[in-house]
Parts: sequence; structure tokens; C-alpha cells
Amino acid sequence: MECSVHLRQMTVDDTDRIVEWRNKEFVRRNFIYQELFTRKGHLAWIKNQVEPGYVVQFIICLSDGREIGSVYFRDIDKKSGTAEYGIFIGEEDALGCGYGTQAAKKALAYAFTALGLNRVFLRFLADNMGAYYSYLHAGFHMTNRKETVETLRGEREVCFMEIERDAWQAANRKNA
Repeated sequence: MECSVHLRQMTVDDTDRIVEWRNKEFVRRNFIYQELFTRKGHLAWIKNQVEPGYVVQFIICLSDGREIGSVYFRDIDKKSGTAEYGIFIGEEDALGCGYGTQAAKKALAYAFTALGLNRVFLRFLADNMGAYYSYLHAGFHMTNRKETVETLRGEREVCFMEIERDAWQAANRKNA
């Protein structure tokens, strides 16, 4: 049976699961910030970022009830209508199943309708091709911007992608 994805708002009760997911090696190696997560750090994230509205975070749920990861918008700037998108799948057997693309599409619908954003951008490590293709299928396109960052695994290249509301609306009209 194929599962579809839905998103639910993250709560404080999700803290232990998020910390567990983010500390898995297969998740950490694909993040720019690779240090271990702590319960205290995540609770501070909720208090300082989520509660004031700088971040909106969801849990990715499958139609069979299983929870597999999280998507979020950070650095939400209502004045400029922008935010940065992020995602992680915390269950290894859920990788490569298309759930990340489904979650991204649902998250973008939320960003452009409920949040009223004009542009969403993201960063990813250049060697994370699974993420690249997922973002591409969700409607993001590459920008010319690249930078090099120092991670726990050494120097790595970071690429940037983005999607604007007009492009998202046009794609959704075409697919309707």
C-alpha cells in the first residue's frame, strides 16, 4: 500500500523524537549544522524561534499514521515575504520513497497561502543528490549562488535553490 503524506504542526511533545531523528548519522551528514542536538537546545529553539513566529515547523506523517521527519520554515520575514525551507527524514527506510517531495509540496502550499510568502529558498550540501532531485520535483530551481562551509566532516560546497509564489501558482494551475 502506497502512503501519502500530510503535515501536522510540531509541538513540544515532539522534542524527543526530533532530537532522536536529528542525531542519526544519516541525517547529520547531510546538514550544514552537524553538531549533536539536545533536548535543551530544541526547547530553546521552540521558545526563541517557533513561539515568536520566526519559525513554523511541522511533523511529516504518513497516511498509515507513521511519523517520519520534519519540515520547517525559518527566518520568516513577513515584510519581504521570504523564508528558508528545511526538511529531514528521520526514518532511514522512508528515504527515497518520494515522501520528501510530497512534504515539500504541502509545505510550499502552506508558505504561499497561509503565510503569504512571495519566495522560499533553501540551502543544501552539493553532494546530497537525493535532496537536490526532491527539491527539483517540488518546484525549486537552482540559483547561481554557492558557498563553501566548514562542517564536522570538513569543507563542503553549499548550493541554493528557490521558488517564487508566481511560479508555484503557475505550476499548480498546470497540474490541476
